[in-house]
Amino acid sequence: MFKSISFFKVYLVVSSAFLLELFISFDFKNKEDLQDAFIQNELLKTYKVFSEMDAIAEMYQEGEVTIENLKLSVTKSRLQFKRIEFYLAYYYPEYVKKHINGAPLLRVEFENATSVLEPEGLQVIDELVYSDDSLEQGNLIYGLTKRLKSKYLTLYDRLYADPIQKDNSIDVMRLQLIRIFTLGLTGFDTPGSLNAIEEAKVSLEAMQSYFKSLYSNQPADENYKGCLTLFSTSITFLNDNNNFESFGRLHFLKNYLDPLYKELKYFQTKNLDKNLEYISAWNRDSESIFDANFLNPYSYTELTKSEDNKALKNLGEKLFYDKRISSQNNMSCASCHQPEKGFADGLSKSMSSIQGQTVLRNSPTLLNAVYADRYFYDLRAFSLEQQAEHVIFNPSEFNTGYNSILEKLKTEDNGYQKDFEHIFGKKGITRQNLSKALSSYVLSLSSFNSEFDKYARGETENISEEVKQGFNLFMGKANCATCHFAPTFSGLVPPFYNENESEILGVLNTENQPEKGVDADRGRILNGINKEEVWIYEKSFKTTTVRNTLYTAPYFHNGAYSSLEAVVEFYNQGGGAGLGLEVVNQTLPAEPLLLTEKEKANLILFMKALSDNPALKK
Repeated sequence: MFKSISFFKVYLVVSSAFLLELFISFDFKNKEDLQDAFIQNELLKTYKVFSEMDAIAEMYQEGEVTIENLKLSVTKSRLQFKRIEFYLAYYYPEYVKKHINGAPLLRVEFENATSVLEPEGLQVIDELVYSDDSLEQGNLIYGLTKRLKSKYLTLYDRLYADPIQKDNSIDVMRLQLIRIFTLGLTGFDTPGSLNAIEEAKVSLEAMQSYFKSLYSNQPADENYKGCLTLFSTSITFLNDNNNFESFGRLHFLKNYLDPLYKELKYFQTKNLDKNLEYISAWNRDSESIFDANFLNPYSYTELTKSEDNKALKNLGEKLFYDKRISSQNNMSCASCHQPEKGFADGLSKSMSSIQGQTVLRNSPTLLNAVYADRYFYDLRAFSLEQQAEHVIFNPSEFNTGYNSILEKLKTEDNGYQKDFEHIFGKKGITRQNLSKALSSYVLSLSSFNSEFDKYARGETENISEEVKQGFNLFMGKANCATCHFAPTFSGLVPPFYNENESEILGVLNTENQPEKGVDADRGRILNGINKEEVWIYEKSFKTTTVRNTLYTAPYFHNGAYSSLEAVVEFYNQGGGAGLGLEVVNQTLPAEPLLLTEKEKANLILFMKALSDNPALKK
């Protein structure tokens, strides 16, 4: 009885989807702006499988099918989505993140009044159907599949009206390669099933077909053949190496994905999509995911590339080390960002301008600090320039203001008047020009030439097997790269790198002493931004980079952890919640990672291999 009812329900769903396909296909044939046939076909298939999944979720809720039936349907839906993700997530990134395939985390909506929204979409469904209590979650799963189907149909209506821009097609695919490596193969995208390798394969297969359709009417040159070969060999490697924990991510990057990323660049048009400049800091001229110029630093500052130059950087450096910028002439930027310490200060909590006191937290490294859309551990600043302002005005730090600083620079015999006029002409010393100089220097503190970077780019073969294994662990089993995204290895989210994540980890007040409780610092919820005074940001802190950790101990916002060994063990045990403490809304999974001592050691060796302090090379 149940089987016949189930078959009838699915049959109705498939039939209705088929009728929709006939209607839309007929309508499109009469349009001059007919969308690419491949894209249109995949969009329709996606609606079908989402509809089927919704029907099966309803039957699961009613006890008519098993959890295995539901898992198969979810897998089918995710695989189909991966065939069209490169297109959908490029043209409608925010919508896809919110409704189709966003992370299974609570989020805040600010449009009308601040409200906390439950996550939705494929990642949430994937996590739920593979959870231990999936049977009890039947109603929730069905509600999510129904909402997904509805939200996708809304998106489809929009796609139907807006034809694809073929000039952007190569950019779209190259960004998907980044997405596959940083969000797919890490397991970020499949929190329940960990079906990352199969999804990567399907995505590459779809892009290979799309690539063929783009150039089907052109003579096949060596670059075209090279791309097809790299697509095919990448797919074969994924097919032959499908174990999530043992998958050789570094081998795949160097021998398949990065070469394909570089080869596709040959087909890029000169026309840059202006929307891409707006939504992404990605540098389309880069030839490797680990290129030093992979991201455009000027996307994160008010300073433009045309304004920047060596003289401006040198002026910023001079200001950076000048204690006269502070009110008492006793503190410079370098007081808390010391070059030999990776532009941190080596303290648990940084020094204050008030004798005998400290500030609330320690100083994070300034190496690669420009690559962020929010600054400070609590994300209270929205630009590099605004970050400097917080330090200037803070009573515990510089305790001054722009007018006082400008007067000092103009009146004291320090050569600044001449320096500013040389660069800016008659405008000379102004608040804006001061900010530009400091930004130029901080922007110059780039660190993408570590031993590991050079190996990843093929510039050297001098790297140990332990470091290679450490990278594979970081990007896979150890779960590090689901928050510390490559290649910045921070919370700057790929593939657009335009948003910083913050996480709730349950960091202890004292290293290795859970009995002393979680650190009392409330974090992001008290950053002074009214709309972020929301409970989900309680004890939430910016996900900082793990690059240059060789120089930047102690670790975490409170500097409570003195060694990388202690940090790795904290994560290995599942953070504060994993240690048995009550941590509201911990975003770090509380389940232990079960890393062996050898795996933990290799993980640390990899992080140390990411160290590249340009100040030590002078």
